[in-house]
Amino acid sequence: MGTAAIFKKELRAYFASPVAYVVMAVFLALSGYFFWGFLARFTFYSIQASMNPAIGGGLNLMEFVLGPLFHNMSIVMLLMMPLFTMRLLAEERKTGTMELLLTYPVRDGAILLGKFLAVVVLFLCMLALTAIYPILLMAWSSPEPLPILAGYLGLVLVGTAFLSLGLFTSALTENQIVAASLAFGALLFIWVIGWSADLAGGTVGKVLGHLSFLNHFEAFARGVIDTKDLIYYVNVTALFLFLTLKAVEARRWRA
Repeated sequence: MGTAAIFKKELRAYFASPVAYVVMAVFLALSGYFFWGFLARFTFYSIQASMNPAIGGGLNLMEFVLGPLFHNMSIVMLLMMPLFTMRLLAEERKTGTMELLLTYPVRDGAILLGKFLAVVVLFLCMLALTAIYPILLMAWSSPEPLPILAGYLGLVLVGTAFLSLGLFTSALTENQIVAASLAFGALLFIWVIGWSADLAGGTVGKVLGHLSFLNHFEAFARGVIDTKDLIYYVNVTALFLFLTLKAVEARRWRA
């Protein structure tokens, strides 16, 4: 059994479980609600601008619809991603299959990679369904495609970072609820830690701002790709995958 076999096994397990469908349905319902809300607001302002051109300057779909939509989708993802990852390793530990899995002639890294890729593919499938929103806008108007792609790149990066942290918390406990709670608490803390940056000021404030998920996502939500933000999310994902690997290796030695 290698990475490919574990990947297929996990992906089948996800699509055989009602949890994945419920999470995806809730995510799509909330993102759809936000989309229509922001679009209604944009339409209202556009109608006002048509009657009074003096207030119509600066109206664009990225700023009034897609940017806020990407931001709100990232917050919903923060709530939902722990539900995707909570079972990945916690369930294996609870049922005792983790010990069996560790006896297979396959590296720990291959096991984790297979599980991580499966949940990432599930996440990408969920995210791909939201492409209907910019497609509808393109049928109705002419938004710039590159900012939209930048926004979706940001969602992919922040989503994989969320999943890597969730995988790590799942490796720490055999209780799925505890794993999801730990992931949600950690994600929320790292998301809002930037709020304290202005209060702290100085070097501490800069460090807190740099650690914040929110601060690094804002440029993507505006349709701008900044290399430092891209590197940040890649590093966060790599860090938590590394920590997960060490947690699994520690369990192997204890076993």
